[in-house]
Amino acid sequence: QVQFVESGGGLVQPGGSLRLSCTASGSIFSIYSMGWYRQAPGNQRDLVATIRSGNSPFYADSVKGRFTISRDYANNTVYLQMNNLKPEDTAVYYCWGGGVVTKDTMTARAYWGQGTQVTVSS
Repeated sequence: QVQFVESGGGLVQPGGSLRLSCTASGSIFSIYSMGWYRQAPGNQRDLVATIRSGNSPFYADSVKGRFTISRDYANNTVYLQMNNLKPEDTAVYYCWGGGVVTKDTMTARAYWGQGTQVTVSS
């Protein structure tokens, strides 16, 4: 019933920009934190950025200064604005929600989006 739906992935040239979005839907009571992970072929899934309730952003060193995470609390949506993209940013980007409390159980767990491909190439 709970879904995290992503959009915004695509192909961009080095130095370009891209904005990812992810909206959580379903019988959600609250979401403590939301964020983005990425995974390139043959690599592990790495944390890119997170933002907690009360707006406390965290960024991986590899994207700090280039990426900006933001959150729309009213619509359970998280965004990732990616600027000055590099070829090494190429990966499948996954939306993540932590401490997601549903109205029926009032218990917390994590959810993942389906992933969206970001390719940075000339």
